[in-house]
Amino acid sequence: MADTLFTNVRILDGSGANLPYTGSVLVQGNRIRAVGRSTAPITPGGATVVDGAGATLMPGMVEAHTHFSWNDAATLAGIQTMPLEEHVLWCAKVAKRYLQAGFTSCLGAACAKPRLDVVTRNAINSGQIPGPRYLAASQEITVPGGLGDETLPHLPFAEFSFGVNVNGAENMRQVVRMFLKYGVDSIKLNLSGDNFVPGADAHTTWMTDAEVAAAAEEVHMRGKRIIVHARSKASVQQALRHGIHLIYHASFTDEKTLDMLEAVKDKVFVAPGIAILYALLYEAEAFGINHQQAVAMGYQEEWDAALDSLSKMHKRGIRVLPGGDYGFAFTPHCQNARDLEFFVKYLGMTPMEAIRATTLYGGQVMLQGHELGVIKEGYLADLLLVDGDPLAQLSILRDPKRILAVMKDGQFAKAPVVANERRWERAA
Repeated sequence: MADTLFTNVRILDGSGANLPYTGSVLVQGNRIRAVGRSTAPITPGGATVVDGAGATLMPGMVEAHTHFSWNDAATLAGIQTMPLEEHVLWCAKVAKRYLQAGFTSCLGAACAKPRLDVVTRNAINSGQIPGPRYLAASQEITVPGGLGDETLPHLPFAEFSFGVNVNGAENMRQVVRMFLKYGVDSIKLNLSGDNFVPGADAHTTWMTDAEVAAAAEEVHMRGKRIIVHARSKASVQQALRHGIHLIYHASFTDEKTLDMLEAVKDKVFVAPGIAILYALLYEAEAFGINHQQAVAMGYQEEWDAALDSLSKMHKRGIRVLPGGDYGFAFTPHCQNARDLEFFVKYLGMTPMEAIRATTLYGGQVMLQGHELGVIKEGYLADLLLVDGDPLAQLSILRDPKRILAVMKDGQFAKAPVVANERRWERAA
């Protein structure tokens, strides 16, 4: 693995504590070995020199709620019915796209078939396919009538359901053990409903405490993690009662719920996925849901509640992370960095705080908080070279032309642009 020296770059270190500065960064093997300011340049030695010509060097982004197997369909059924063989190829293709878009780490939030996430993660780790660092999830575990139950009356078989239905604590234990045997990193529980499901809207909470407790016991016994779909305040409280600290959505809260979240703010992460709420309200007409229909389904109410809840969480110091439900027709893959723009526009974050959410906090949610997500000596070399200043214009992070280079684990997944204004050369 060749050493690399980035020179003449504007370093945005991802910590949220430091303003960008001009400097250089030396990568040796898969780690950052030196970080220097322009006043103390680093000697290249035998490293390959990448002259950034003033471009921004920042940590790779982390997507906290990833669905590689969502195939940009408009419905769960459209995802579910893709044949297995095609689905495996789809996941491999999407994993590569995420990496080249600047997401050097992704946390799986559920897959559409039992082992899709595990197979994708293993193929990335073994070098068979390119992709981000990846934590594999189970399918969504739900209850009959809840989000993810796509069984039909004339096809009442588990293999035809998008999620896996459970009935009771012992059935939950059996299903969780199955996924743990497959080798998942995370078990996904759908604690609440969703406005996408007739008769099970986002206010509803469907799992019993006994079912959640059984899942938590099995998962914690094996040192793994539970992740939950929880839109209702009751479901967020249920997750916290059972020691579950990665919560998706959390749209509806009250003072009690916010107090419970704040009490464990050093442990808990919330990844709301607000882009899908916006898209369903304003960008889904071409896919069968116009604005009036979205309002009638409850999405305006949820949007308003989510912005209020998440703004309050941010003010209380609860870690709110980007990511969620990209991979539908109205939220296509690799536009995920849009969440950062929404965090600034709607949640009251500064651009620096939004960047921190996908870098520093991203490293923490990947369970590598002291070696990932910051440009710092000794940290893993997951880096982006970006044409422009993300703090001035966050939208450049979702423009492929502005992502000049992507490095994961000390190796280029997207090689630096070679142009007159930028040099990439072997030092003598």
